[in-house]
Amino acid sequence: MPSPSSGSSASSSVWRDADFRRLWAGQTASQLGEHMTLIVLPLFAVLALDAGAGQLGALRAVGQAPVLLFSLLAGAWVDRWRARTVMVLTDAARAVALGSAAVAGLFGLLGLPALFVAAFTVGALSVLFDVAYQASLVRLVRRDQLLRGNSALEGSRSAAQIGGPALGGALVSLLSAPVAVASGALFFAVSFASLRRIRRAEAVAEHPERAPRVRHQIRDGLRFVAGHPLLRAVCLASAAFQFSFAATMTVYLLFLPRELHLAGATVGLALAATGPGALLGSVLAARLPGRYGHGVVLVSAAVLGNGALLWVPALHGSSAVTVATLLAVNLVFGAFGQLVNVTVMSVRQAVTPDGMQGRAAATITFAGMGSAPLGSVLGGFLAQEWGLRTSLLVTAAGMMLSPAVMAASPLVRLGRRLPP
Repeated sequence: MPSPSSGSSASSSVWRDADFRRLWAGQTASQLGEHMTLIVLPLFAVLALDAGAGQLGALRAVGQAPVLLFSLLAGAWVDRWRARTVMVLTDAARAVALGSAAVAGLFGLLGLPALFVAAFTVGALSVLFDVAYQASLVRLVRRDQLLRGNSALEGSRSAAQIGGPALGGALVSLLSAPVAVASGALFFAVSFASLRRIRRAEAVAEHPERAPRVRHQIRDGLRFVAGHPLLRAVCLASAAFQFSFAATMTVYLLFLPRELHLAGATVGLALAATGPGALLGSVLAARLPGRYGHGVVLVSAAVLGNGALLWVPALHGSSAVTVATLLAVNLVFGAFGQLVNVTVMSVRQAVTPDGMQGRAAATITFAGMGSAPLGSVLGGFLAQEWGLRTSLLVTAAGMMLSPAVMAASPLVRLGRRLPP
């Protein structure tokens, strides 16, 4: 595997590598576009189209369904192709898709059907991009740089979480949905321009002249992850988290404007507080696992981060105290959630062979995010049947299943060093 330019430490050598910086910049812009889209489409549906709980749950489910439909196929493709090529092509396609939606909005055609199409298209392309970028780091840096490289890349995701929801909420409230959608397309175009400039040839695993069929590659990826005790535990914990989190967020996006009577810009600001927290979590991820052990950090961070959301159902009204509490809750959730994300990703990359990176990432994404559409539908159903406050309490409590799964698995026994 090619080695980046040397430096006084793993961290400095990563940042002094020009191709890594291009990857970092492109991923930041791409994630900013994704997070804007995730907040703009649901908020537009709720505030402009007066979508009900069931419609909002369906919209979020449609945007998440590509993870269930295409993740495994994306993993097989990424292991065959160069990650840079996949990321560049998906950025271009997402920019075109959102640009088309913005034009439709200008002509008054951005109704619920158009939102469903835009959500599904961007979701499908984002599956390919996310699998490719997870595999790209392993092909650019040394194994001993994975934790710090992931910390830097996930820090860029934090920047997107800071800017995306706040900017998206403000644009929907103050200007219009077409402007917000067009802004998302612009960020995908910026990512396209940055990633195209990556020059280093990737160390992609060589395949025989007669490459195995895609379904055989998918099967091998499933068998590898299912047969590895650490990766199997990651799958189960991820599925428990993503299912409960999707249900929670569906209720959450209704609870804030309708139960607490918060404006769209305030909702965006509250959600954006996860960004600074995630930035802090990225910094901590480069230090805490090596000091206290990867297993202890994983379980503790999941308990603290997920448990913070249990405070939200107790809030009433739109006072300054309520907004401040929401900011604090999202800050804590972002920090500890990001700490879990970076640590899990580094463990997965460390124990996976180079030729299996795309399929391992896709299989775990499939098991985790693939459950999100069902969670979104459940959240919409509970909100209709049980009311927003009770439903939010139940779905937030369900998020504690994830640390329980990790505590009962081999993950909790991981020490200060990444497994070989």
